[in-house]
Amino acid sequence: MKSIAIFCGAQSGHNPVYREAAHTLGTLFALKGIRLVYGGGKVGLMGVIADAVLAGGGEAVGVIPQSLVDMEVAHTGLTKLHVVQTMHERKALMAAESDAFIAMPGGFGTFDEFCEIVTWNQIRIIQKPFALFNVNGYFNPFLQMLDHAVAEGFLKPGQRANVLVADQGENLLEQLLQKAATVSEDWVDFRRI
Repeated sequence: MKSIAIFCGAQSGHNPVYREAAHTLGTLFALKGIRLVYGGGKVGLMGVIADAVLAGGGEAVGVIPQSLVDMEVAHTGLTKLHVVQTMHERKALMAAESDAFIAMPGGFGTFDEFCEIVTWNQIRIIQKPFALFNVNGYFNPFLQMLDHAVAEGFLKPGQRANVLVADQGENLLEQLLQKAATVSEDWVDFRRI
């Protein structure tokens, strides 16, 4: 696994544990030679993880829409910065540049990016593993919602099981590597469509 996309907040959150986790994960990426692909911002958790990767001698590739460059939130010290026109282009390029995906704590943008990647996997646009970095139990309510969707018959248990979860960076990377070595059969049953 050479490149992992991180979806995370343009804010840092109130609890310093989120910044610490972003810094630790970025340092781990650099140590393991994993290229960071992310939203290209210098603010919030995005800036923290990119700075940690770069400080460790790793590669950090940003993908950012021109509108956010115009708002002066682009990180100008990255290994490479792709400037695109739309959010759709941003997500597609991040997916193309990555072998796996991790969502860290964040807001609507993070939720959107993660759910789109899960959906793309479910309908086989891509087949790349994805995980939640559940720092400080941040994603617990989301995981409860997924369990509720299974109980109500909107998700299959196998689909729910494809969402990897860990609260430590090493464990998260280990799960992604193991998942990348397998192909799930728990996707859409195309015979029923």
